[in-house]
Amino acid sequence: MAATILVVDDDPHIREVVRFALDKSGFVTLEAGDGKAALRAFGERRAELIVLDVGLPELDGLGVCREIRKSSDVPILFLSSHDSEVDRILGLEIGGDDYVAKPFSPRELVARVKVILKRMKPLEAAEARSAALAHGLLHLDPAQHAASYAGRPVSLTATEFALLRELMRRPQHVRDRNSLIASVYAANGQVSDRTVDSHIRHIRSKFEAAGCQCIIETLHGVGYRLGQCG
Repeated sequence: MAATILVVDDDPHIREVVRFALDKSGFVTLEAGDGKAALRAFGERRAELIVLDVGLPELDGLGVCREIRKSSDVPILFLSSHDSEVDRILGLEIGGDDYVAKPFSPRELVARVKVILKRMKPLEAAEARSAALAHGLLHLDPAQHAASYAGRPVSLTATEFALLRELMRRPQHVRDRNSLIASVYAANGQVSDRTVDSHIRHIRSKFEAAGCQCIIETLHGVGYRLGQCG
């Protein structure tokens, strides 16, 4: 069944371009022209991914993302006319999965959508990677896209989930940023070290709220490793 994509932008021309590119690639598209309309549309019909403009009327894209993250880990790809590192990091910090600056190539946007959706699926035929993982009080179930610590559920975005899963697959091994980028971000060649650091920081914050103070350890100058986790 084709994935449903919610396209949110106040510019009808941009919505039309994005919708045409997604439709051509076999996706089903929904549209909204402002932040409040986006929340209504998402509430009425759940989408598998949201293409979300940052600069929206009524409620901006960052506000929309914050509201959606209260109840859903649906992947969010931000669009913005600002291409500064600060804007990128802010979007990722509040729960975005990727960021595309305007003007953009529709083909690149579709490629990024496909990469994000691929992360959401249980990994192909390898049973070991689709089976539930446990490390101390930390539990991860890729088939259900569910994470928990000491029985308390922790909501993760698709990218955060994929990063944590990579670390849990080999909990005693240190993974450098390049290794994580190759495994988690796949065809997205625009990923920087700062993007990885931002997602790691967000994972830590969520698990700290659940009572885990050492979900991921940093070995300075080397990389990251899964913590003891109770």
